Amino acid sequence: MYMDGTIRANISLGSHVAIVLKKDQRTGKLTTGVVQRILTNSRTHPHGIKVRLESGEIGRVKEIINSKII
Repeated sequence: MYMDGTIRANISLGSHVAIVLKKDQRTGKLTTGVVQRILTNSRTHPHGIKVRLESGEIGRVKEIINSKII
């Protein structure tokens, strides 16, 4: 299931997502993890909503893998 990472409403705390880190923007390499905090305040962002993962890494959501881990 693929959900759009450019819409803030699709992302919640605890969501399992794939993000692109700032250092990986040129290559497009994705990093997966669980959302700890949503950093973008606007409802949408064309390059993806910026989040902090539980690992501490910050990047823009490219793909939402699971909307919530239970």
